[in-house]
Amino acid sequence: MSSIKLFKKEINNTIGAFIEQVYEWELSHPEADLKSSEKLVDKAIALFDDLIQKIHEEKRKEGKTTFGPLRESLQKSLVGLEKELGKLA
Repeated sequence: MSSIKLFKKEINNTIGAFIEQVYEWELSHPEADLKSSEKLVDKAIALFDDLIQKIHEEKRKEGKTTFGPLRESLQKSLVGLEKELGKLA
């Protein structure tokens, strides 16, 4: 069982790294329409908000808190977002 604090840091770091990838893509493709990449950033932020909310809901429940399903959701969602970023290029 990992602590809530560490899991929140993991979420923040992984989603932050993805957003940095999007910004790097935007800088390397100045001629591209940035609306689609901005939508990816918005999706990443929504994913962050959703996961943090789920952590707080899980924390309110009594008993042992496990983040395995949430961690899997984070990874699957990030893979999907990275595929969408790859399609922009």
